[in-house]
Amino acid sequence: MLAIINCIIFVAISGIHFYWGFGGKWGGNAAFPTIKSSKPIRPSKFITIVVAFIFLFFALIFLDKSSFKTIALPAIIKQYGVLILAFIFIIRAIGDFKYVGFFKKEKESLFANLDSKYYSPLCLYLGFSSLIISYL
Repeated sequence: MLAIINCIIFVAISGIHFYWGFGGKWGGNAAFPTIKSSKPIRPSKFITIVVAFIFLFFALIFLDKSSFKTIALPAIIKQYGVLILAFIFIIRAIGDFKYVGFFKKEKESLFANLDSKYYSPLCLYLGFSSLIISYL
């Protein structure tokens, strides 16, 4: 069940990135840290769509791990993919000690507020649930 929940989360995150990649504006100002009240970074539409496909790939890894549907993935990804994702998301939750994560210093921007309330806890959930999934 955890794998299906993670799959749905990654499909949703992918969908948001596709929305932005095809010109959507909602939520874009809260997607990146701001540095001293400057405007947030705006990656290109191409990069945003690439990121959307990466999150969709993460969803496929969890879908395969759920045993709900078998996906033709390389054996190394089937064996270590979820474990690697667990470490990536736990590290993201901890952060860079400056702009992202639970231990960030910059706490005054819209992104920082949302990161503390939603993004970092979500990453922590994804990290620890992925650890559990990888050992099942």
